[in-house]
Amino acid sequence: MTTHNLVFMTTPATVIISVLIVLATIGISFYSWKRTHYRRAHGLQELLRVVIVILTAILFNQPEWVEEYRPEEQPTVAILWDGSESMQTQDVVVRSSGETSPRKGTAISREEAVRPLLSESAWQGLGEEFDVVFQKIGKPESGQGTDLNTPLANVTDRGQNLMGVVLISDGDWNTGKPPVEAAARLRLKGVPVFGVAAGSQTRLPDVELVNVDLPTFGVSGKAVRIPFTIDSSLPREYLTTVTLKTSEGETLTKDVRINAMGRTSDSIAWKPESTGDYTLTLEIPRHGDETIVENNIKTAPIAIRQEKLQVLVVESYPRWEYRYLRNALSRDPGVEVACLLFHPGLSKTGGGSKDYIKQFPSGIEELAKFDVVFLGDVGLGEGHLTEEDCRLLKGLVEHQASGLVFLPGWQGRMLDLLNTELEELLPVMLDEGQPGGWGSRTASRFELTEKGRRSLLTKLADTQDENVQVWEDLPGFQWYAAVTRAKAGSDVLAVHGDIANEYGRLPLIATRTYGAGKVLFMGTDGAWRWRKGVEDKYHYRFWGQVVRWMAYQRNMAKGESMRLFYTPDQPQIRQTMALHAHVMEASGEPLSKGDVIARIVAPSGKTETVRLLPEGDEWGVFHGRYVPKESGQYDLVLACKQTSATLEAQFFVQGEELEQRGKPARPEVLEEIARVTGGKTVVPEDVDTIVSSLSTMPLPPPAVRRLQLWSHWASALLLVLLLGSFWVWRKVIGLV
Repeated sequence: MTTHNLVFMTTPATVIISVLIVLATIGISFYSWKRTHYRRAHGLQELLRVVIVILTAILFNQPEWVEEYRPEEQPTVAILWDGSESMQTQDVVVRSSGETSPRKGTAISREEAVRPLLSESAWQGLGEEFDVVFQKIGKPESGQGTDLNTPLANVTDRGQNLMGVVLISDGDWNTGKPPVEAAARLRLKGVPVFGVAAGSQTRLPDVELVNVDLPTFGVSGKAVRIPFTIDSSLPREYLTTVTLKTSEGETLTKDVRINAMGRTSDSIAWKPESTGDYTLTLEIPRHGDETIVENNIKTAPIAIRQEKLQVLVVESYPRWEYRYLRNALSRDPGVEVACLLFHPGLSKTGGGSKDYIKQFPSGIEELAKFDVVFLGDVGLGEGHLTEEDCRLLKGLVEHQASGLVFLPGWQGRMLDLLNTELEELLPVMLDEGQPGGWGSRTASRFELTEKGRRSLLTKLADTQDENVQVWEDLPGFQWYAAVTRAKAGSDVLAVHGDIANEYGRLPLIATRTYGAGKVLFMGTDGAWRWRKGVEDKYHYRFWGQVVRWMAYQRNMAKGESMRLFYTPDQPQIRQTMALHAHVMEASGEPLSKGDVIARIVAPSGKTETVRLLPEGDEWGVFHGRYVPKESGQYDLVLACKQTSATLEAQFFVQGEELEQRGKPARPEVLEEIARVTGGKTVVPEDVDTIVSSLSTMPLPPPAVRRLQLWSHWASALLLVLLLGSFWVWRKVIGLV
């Protein structure tokens, strides 16, 4: 319903002044007309003068055209209730029981506790003059989380005469904008929000298997380390047995002590004996005090392959470190090694056995097949590497995800590489004033850093304490490179046990990531001494771990002419994945430009297509990005239009779902919304106070629209036209 009124914003002074001016104008105009013996033309001119003055007097009293809009609909109360998965948490204790209600003292779900409020009978106290509407927010089957902001922001669309909003929820919002932003807009509209908080603020007793960091693939005959994390909300620590089961029926167990009120990280080792696709299931037995058992188990796939890694070793003199390294790699059934020896005593570059090549790979096609390259005490110049070789090595690491190991020697030839593009890849800074390094008669020892204690590269024993002891007992080294410090972004795994400078202990084993690949610096040539008394136990294990760590990403998925790897290699839900593809033409040359598409199928069956863009014209690298929104196994098909090649791969996504049972309720969210809008928050049993507050609220004032005539452009235009007409009329009758 709409009403219209013309009102004046007057004061006694403005009215008196206006009346006096109008009366004075009428008197003057009549006297002027009388002097002309009542000539008609002059009389019309004086009448126009009076009209202008009267109009000016009216505008002087600020007239306004006021329209009032009163809604014809009934006042509306919107009931928003949370139906998400978190509302299934059974943490509401029944305070009183009846014939149909649960027994007093038992725990029911949050949804069950608020269910009586989801019928119109619960809001009969509002009377017939209110229209009550219900809206469900959050859907358990969607898996997309709970958004409280959007329903609050759109609630005004449900009715023009919204009196208030009742939000029934546990306050657990996990997607969308903060709900307080929508609350601020409701406050400007004068709409209060009343919260009904369901659930307990204290987490239920629970033991949860948070994640299992299973690698994408493993190698037949090689142990696979499977780290896992357990989160406990129990008040006391306890000892339990974690069970690992394979799809082939194999069962492994490990005793783990679970920390109280915190997280426990551990790992279990599994050694597959044959190739194939396996499914591993890790399970924690139920504790007597925990209430949720669904999160005690996780399942993930893994592919077991027959490994063949391509390794290139480049050295000058055949020192002991080189000889034992070559033997270790040659005897590894999963490695094919190629050696290049720049020995000045040889008549020509190469070597004397089938493992040797005659020259450094001359192009990308030859070099791209190597997963890891070892650079010994070699430099730049005739009989050594060329600047083009160094450029190709840098591109191999940066674009093809290969690994590069620096093994300096007492000749100091590696300092020549500081003037090439390989300088960017070195994880450490070398002292150019001491090219030959440092030696001593007494042996020195490594000391693991905190990162080295946790790294897989330096793991020479099954437990951390045993591993530290092994490194302390290893035979020492008598020569080390002249290292000053580690570069920013490098991870130092081991330092000199005794020597330090202004930057701290000298880094001797350091790694870094460069582009898509990995780089390792080994600052001594005494690792071969680790064989003393134990033969190849530690020496072979260390270098085997280095080679596989560096080649892991590069070999995630590979075909005859395509490779695919992604980072991170153990993606989580809603984490951006970087997809990298290496595509070769039929001739073996990298594909410079082309259409490369990845078709990704989620666990739910939803299909998405990601177009990979070329990264450069030389290495045949294409990259793209993808964000997984579900946990589970994804199927991926990589296809290239130009080469007609395809590559099938799988990856597994872990992570906690947005909506979870057992998490504490967040009533403080509802309290903040209510405080901002002028409402209140209660528990389900006290909902009558909300009914009372709503029923006593005054009706909202009508919407008013004011049109200020005194300052409107049309009023000014009319006044100007009248004044112009008055002046023209005076000129016509000869008064000007």
